Amino acid sequence: QVQLVESGGGLVQAGGSLRLSCAASGRTFSNYVMGWFRQAPGKERDFVSGISRGGGITYYADSVKGRFTSSRDNAENTVYLQMNSLKPEDTAVYYCAKQREWGSFSVIQNEYDSWGQGTQVTVAS
Repeated sequence: QVQLVESGGGLVQAGGSLRLSCAASGRTFSNYVMGWFRQAPGKERDFVSGISRGGGITYYADSVKGRFTSSRDNAENTVYLQMNSLKPEDTAVYYCAKQREWGSFSVIQNEYDSWGQGTQVTVAS
């Protein structure tokens, strides 16, 4: 069972930046497509970004394209989400998630089989 632990959330002013990290346990991290999702208060959890197993291909929701960047370090079993030009509407709990082994990229939450506990990001106006 792969465990995921997010960190790096916090309070930031609009226009600021944060970098989220998601550390995974296990030896086969490079076998998984990874995703980032977020859930704002009173809303459903939504897809934010995904990254391929090797890190060469990334995917973004339209709302964050050009501001957020996903990356990963397979040697360190860690995936990152660099968030720049943050807006108040980016306020949410951010979750990382892993696809099943050798699975394909998806924006559908049910296709991710392990989730972190989430980290709060609050953007003040």
